[in-house]
Amino acid sequence: MKEIITYFHTDCLLKNNGINHPERKERLEVVLKTIKKIENIKITIKNAPLADLDTVALVHPKNYMNNIFSLIPNDGLKGVENEPYADTYLCKHSKNAVLRACGAGIAGADSLIKEDEKRIFCLVRPPGHHAETVRANGFCFINNAAVTARYLQKKYHINKIAIIDFDVHHGNGSQEIFYKDNSVAYGSIHQHPLFPGTGSEEETGVGNIYNAPINAGTSGEDFIKIFDNKILDRIEKFKPEIIIISAGFDAHKRDPLSQINLESEHFYTITKKIVEISNIHSQGKIISFLEGGYDLVGLSESFEYHIKGLSE
Repeated sequence: MKEIITYFHTDCLLKNNGINHPERKERLEVVLKTIKKIENIKITIKNAPLADLDTVALVHPKNYMNNIFSLIPNDGLKGVENEPYADTYLCKHSKNAVLRACGAGIAGADSLIKEDEKRIFCLVRPPGHHAETVRANGFCFINNAAVTARYLQKKYHINKIAIIDFDVHHGNGSQEIFYKDNSVAYGSIHQHPLFPGTGSEEETGVGNIYNAPINAGTSGEDFIKIFDNKILDRIEKFKPEIIIISAGFDAHKRDPLSQINLESEHFYTITKKIVEISNIHSQGKIISFLEGGYDLVGLSESFEYHIKGLSE
């Protein structure tokens, strides 16, 4: 079994989105408790550093980031979106949380290459896959997976990276960032229609975007079949040197924000299939980011299965 290096920082617990917001600190707290009870898998937790803006600027221009940070309130909450999706908030602790979430991926990339680690998990919030080049939305400000991919390409000259996204919501940010870049393959399976409304099969980029929209009510077995045929088969043909996972656990049947019927153990099967591809094409190298997952029981159980799959 492979050791899992997990990057986390308590700054990510301080980000506040207000009462009854689904993206809350308890998400990380329940995963931390789950880590403590996992047996037979070595999980080493390391502090996520603050990302520097020069690295973030590989994806997001500095004026975009400075504008976001200029909106941070001294007290209370400040929304950054217009209606009808005004649910992406800044609080006084947002800056460090946002930069730690991104810094986790950068540190993970360094561990992957310099220390020859094989499996990295970034236990962070806010999530990232909805963040577009110059647009925060869907609880996301920096696209953590995208910055990590660009950092791997620039610093370590990695040629081909795949981002596999099994969050129940389409990663509109990841798609937008890499839409015309055939060095990065982006594959997403997601409920459709559902926020953010993107991710049709016709959205193919330069042949590097693989979308698998699925209907509300899809079973776990059908989810995995579609995931195999429309995402993993294409990723395998792409032959990535490193795989990044946008690991959202909100396709779980308990999740309040969607209507897909995955059981917790399905996340083991999904993850193990990704690991098998990484072992063939990527020397087993994977960086996984926590994205969505808003039912705490479903998140805890699904995360445990994800870690079990990652460790193999």
